[in-house]
Amino acid sequence: MSTAPKKIILFDGVCNFCNWSVQFVMDRDSQKQFYFASLQSDTGQALLERFGLKDADIDSVVFIDGDKAYVKSSAALKIAGQLDGWVKVMGIFRIIPSFLSDFVYDIIAANRYRWFGKREHCMIPTREQRAQFLT
Repeated sequence: MSTAPKKIILFDGVCNFCNWSVQFVMDRDSQKQFYFASLQSDTGQALLERFGLKDADIDSVVFIDGDKAYVKSSAALKIAGQLDGWVKVMGIFRIIPSFLSDFVYDIIAANRYRWFGKREHCMIPTREQRAQFLT
């Protein structure tokens, strides 16, 4: 299991905003440290189960970093803090209590389909991106 990816981002594969977010992360991850799977995929479902999140109503990005899983704003801010460029400073917002940052996150999550739209299918990665997607 030592060859398993250490940093995995689970995302809503049919959400336009979520797919844009994956592309945003990929564009700012010069070290190619992040791997991706949709929440709806078999891999995503297995990882949710492994981290005790399967039965939870997951309406969130999930960031798995080694043996820990983060959800909602904690996940987004942990990811942001590890990216290249200006977005890295977003990680500083981890000092905000999670009940406040999760409140904002929940508003966006609850409205993401209405505000940004929904796809019929999960995104199809380009040939160059495929190595970072778990099946």
